[in-house]
Amino acid sequence: MSRSEHMYLDLMKHIRDHGVRKEDRTGTGTLSVFGHQMRFDLAEGFPLLTTKKIPFSLIKSELLWFIKGDTNIRYLLQHKNNIWNEWAFKKWVEHPSYTGPDMTNFGIRSEKDEAFRKVYEEQMELYKRRMLEDDVFAEQFGELGDVYGKQWRQWKTSRGETIDQLKDVIGMIRTNPDSRRLIVTAWNPEDVPAMALPPCHTLFQFYVAEGRLSCQLYQRSADTFLGVPFNIASYALLTHLIAGECGLQPGEFVHTLGDAHLYVNHLEQVDTQLSREPRELPVLKLNPEVRSVFDYEVQDIKLEGYNPHPSISAPIAV
Repeated sequence: MSRSEHMYLDLMKHIRDHGVRKEDRTGTGTLSVFGHQMRFDLAEGFPLLTTKKIPFSLIKSELLWFIKGDTNIRYLLQHKNNIWNEWAFKKWVEHPSYTGPDMTNFGIRSEKDEAFRKVYEEQMELYKRRMLEDDVFAEQFGELGDVYGKQWRQWKTSRGETIDQLKDVIGMIRTNPDSRRLIVTAWNPEDVPAMALPPCHTLFQFYVAEGRLSCQLYQRSADTFLGVPFNIASYALLTHLIAGECGLQPGEFVHTLGDAHLYVNHLEQVDTQLSREPRELPVLKLNPEVRSVFDYEVQDIKLEGYNPHPSISAPIAV
């Protein structure tokens, strides 16, 4: 049995049992620890959790969205991916032009008030429909600012130039694989105030040894129950894609966490997941006809042998 999932479950148990109670930006409250590392050997299988079902289609479309340098959620909605909706929706309902029901603190209110949740869901469906059908609306209210895709592909310099970090680092892996500068960063202090959500996964570094490509991510803030399973799978997938383009085998994904936390309204779900036994990891299958990271579409990326326990729903803190 793979060690990968046990490392993640051990982290959740450690935070649940030893985490410090801290308040947070959302007003929800967390149990938190600072500084943790997990290492996933990608030769063992693709590290998508099996103790709860994780929708791999969302991970694929989100990562390809980042790789394209896109920062508007319309692409995600076109692929039935709703994981960034709340931040863009918040921008709409707080705009002076919004004339619908009061959506202040909608994430927390919808969790506690069934009648309000129905109103919230109606407004969200209206927002999504307008995003898909109205070009002007989508341009204004689908944009998240300078989030991951923008920083990876179009980093703005003080001289007004742009740097394509992802393209450059792939070139360096090909031409200078022993470099210690194989780094992509999403944390730009100048741009943070304009971002819908400042980057949680702030910096990643590649490492080439013995024909294998490894990746280490530093994540400043880690929503361990909801977000971290997506982050693990997303960066494992990115490592596979880049390794394939550069003629390397995937090595390790090293996940280094800063503030690793569990929201206090996720603890019941955590206990449910911890009661389950991990299953065999799935195997990633990539379309061999695709030669470049920048040419992949969602249908080119598939999993075989994914047999998870049922999904566990939990509210997202916005």
